[in-house]
Amino acid sequence: MTLLASRRRSRGTDPGRAGRWFVLPAAGLLAVFFAYPLVASLWQSLTSTDAGVTSFVGAAQYQRLLADPLVAKSLFNAGLILIVQVPLMMALAVGLAYLLNQSWLRFRAGFRLLTFLPAVTTLVAYAVVFRVLLATDGGAVNQLLGLVGIAAVDWLNNEWWARVAVIAAVTWRWTGYNMVIILAGLQSIPAELYEAARIDGANRWQTFWHVILPQLRPVLIFTGVTSTIGALQLFDENFILTGGGPNDATLTPVLYLYKVGFRQFDFGYASAIAWMLVLLTAIIAIVQFRVMREKP
Repeated sequence: MTLLASRRRSRGTDPGRAGRWFVLPAAGLLAVFFAYPLVASLWQSLTSTDAGVTSFVGAAQYQRLLADPLVAKSLFNAGLILIVQVPLMMALAVGLAYLLNQSWLRFRAGFRLLTFLPAVTTLVAYAVVFRVLLATDGGAVNQLLGLVGIAAVDWLNNEWWARVAVIAAVTWRWTGYNMVIILAGLQSIPAELYEAARIDGANRWQTFWHVILPQLRPVLIFTGVTSTIGALQLFDENFILTGGGPNDATLTPVLYLYKVGFRQFDFGYASAIAWMLVLLTAIIAIVQFRVMREKP
């Protein structure tokens, strides 16, 4: 058998060699469409183009970041959205998942479908719909407010209300998506744990706090980290709803990157913004993971 295996390997039928050939196309695509752009953008962040001539400037683009007030403003806006929207969305997702997991609830499948439908809606389409709904003159939301005697709100042209509009749109879009993931986590909790809590005399709140939440920790870490990354990479909603305004109140790092790169054509500085965002996202994700992970 050893001699036969040796002859097969010598004839090019080694399973390991065949596996490498199968992996080669995927590796090539990864190198062309991921690794090369990644390295190229890092190099580009160290260069500057003036009058069509590209020159190496080292860390000058990153020094420029520190002095750019719009970078600070975009980070403040992203941080505000992150602090408000992510906990709000996570709380709603957990609450909905817990409710839709109850056996006494009728038409659970229909409610789950309705809750998840926003997640399959096209980003641009739903942002346009929100823009129409929140229009100052004739918008459905202001018309409903008028029916109860509340004055019309300038949702998209007031700095704070524009932030509220963006947060509301993002929350509506992604709550159902996270709810489905959390619901899957709820359904994986062994029934024996509920039975043990009931025997010990735990009420619903105690069961939720001491049994359900600890069991959901891995799922909550995943949804929390992905939601944080999504908040930091926010682009479609604020681009369509407000264009980053008013007065840059909804300007986010990715939207600022877009404006610098594709309106000002300053790709070196845009690449530096992108790498700043990558580093910031990695730091926040690591901190979240360490804070939320289960203690030994």
